Amino acid sequence: MIKVKTLLPVLAALGAAAAPAFAQQGEAAGRYAQAMADADSLERYNNQLQDQVKSQQTEIASIEHQLAEIDTTNREVQPLMEQMVETLAQFVDLDVPFMIEERKARVQGLKDMMARADVTMSEKYRRIIEAYQVELEYGRTLSAYQGRLGTGADARTVEFVQLGRVSLLYRTIDGSETGYWDAAKKSWVPDASYKQAVETAIRVAKRDGAAELLTVPVPAPQEVRS
Repeated sequence: MIKVKTLLPVLAALGAAAAPAFAQQGEAAGRYAQAMADADSLERYNNQLQDQVKSQQTEIASIEHQLAEIDTTNREVQPLMEQMVETLAQFVDLDVPFMIEERKARVQGLKDMMARADVTMSEKYRRIIEAYQVELEYGRTLSAYQGRLGTGADARTVEFVQLGRVSLLYRTIDGSETGYWDAAKKSWVPDASYKQAVETAIRVAKRDGAAELLTVPVPAPQEVRS
């Protein structure tokens, strides 16, 4: 029978020899656990990146779609606005010729603007609508102003009186001649019978007199053809 005292030294020697192996196994297990934790963290991070990439791709596709719609809208709106400007130009040419230089300059400004790439579509549209509103307002105003009547050597400075789009009259600066615009004939007609009406209208327009009934030439109504 082997004595315990004899085995103790042997067991002690075996334990001392096995201790480094156990320590190495513990370290390996720790490294393995850390590697697994790192792998799990990287997997979660990759999944988050994939979600972000998908979200960005969706957003990019949406932006590209919106840009394509804007290009299509611009191509459709541009001709429409150009037609609006051309219609306004024709209207001014055919209308009663009050403040004609100012109005033609406004239309020309719109035409120049339409060719500019540095002006946004919204700004172009705003200015066109503003020009239409100005023309609309002219039909509700009574104004007096100085301007040139005639062309070439016959041109002279006169005082105009504009009563909306109903009537446009004039008086020479010295008051020797009075007349009105004949819408039917598209020409100026001297007529001394409106001298008093023109003088009164000028005073009212300049706020130098109280508003009163005026007798002015009114074009005859024209038949509307359907």
